Amino acid sequence: MAASITDKLQKIIDDLNIEEAYDFYSKYVYNAEHQKLLSGHGFSTAGSIAPVNWEVFASILTGDLGKEGYGSDLNHFEVKSAVEKGSFEYQYHLNGGKTKLKDDMVVNHVFITYSRDYKNIEVRLVEGGVLKPIFESWAPGLIANYEGPNRKQRYRKSIAFGFVKTNGIAVFRTSGGKLVQG
Repeated sequence: MAASITDKLQKIIDDLNIEEAYDFYSKYVYNAEHQKLLSGHGFSTAGSIAPVNWEVFASILTGDLGKEGYGSDLNHFEVKSAVEKGSFEYQYHLNGGKTKLKDDMVVNHVFITYSRDYKNIEVRLVEGGVLKPIFESWAPGLIANYEGPNRKQRYRKSIAFGFVKTNGIAVFRTSGGKLVQG
């Protein structure tokens, strides 16, 4: 079953900054010169992109700005990235985890999958309301994680790639470092 596009999501898609996001991708994500430098010095390119770079990429793509404090990465979007077909991890910290979980139920989500060499990426958007039942199911575990004698600093859960593929709308894709959808 393909994901449906609401009027709200269609407006977001229509307003995406594809070319600007691709320019950022070309300079800071799949930068051939940087990758050559890494491999030339015996370093792997896998894992060489900091999470904040994905957040800036999503900020440019959506036109939304970064959010300070606890909650979503951007004012109206949470940004997640994972290697191709990997799951997307959500972390909730002791101080602010409940606020972040509530935020995740409302904001939209940008899911980015990438090849280990960053030549191929795909970006999907999922509305927060689609994910809300998943986040609601996590709430009891999050609360239990922070209470009692064995409380932990973090609560981690994941959303499967298959769920995102089924429920997300593909809005940006590169192949071999070139923009092929957007």
